[in-house]
Amino acid sequence: MNYIDVLGYVAACFTTGSFLPQVLKVLKTRNTESLSLGMYAIFTAGVLLWLIYGFLRKDSAIVVANLVTFTLTATVLGLKIKHDLKSY
Repeated sequence: MNYIDVLGYVAACFTTGSFLPQVLKVLKTRNTESLSLGMYAIFTAGVLLWLIYGFLRKDSAIVVANLVTFTLTATVLGLKIKHDLKSY
């Protein structure tokens, strides 16, 4: 592993880790009222595309980061959709 790979993994840890507090808060409180459905839907789709891109490029830093981020954002998105459907 070279310094470029290390840089990629460190960046991945920071950007992916930034979603962890939001996910933990949503899981704890089950409150998604203040979250934007549109933002989470678009962001989750974008992360999925990055994940596919990482697979196609065979870039493990991109794959790992986006797999974890997709899991986190899809969890919040699912809870947001569930909350919004209950509100109607």
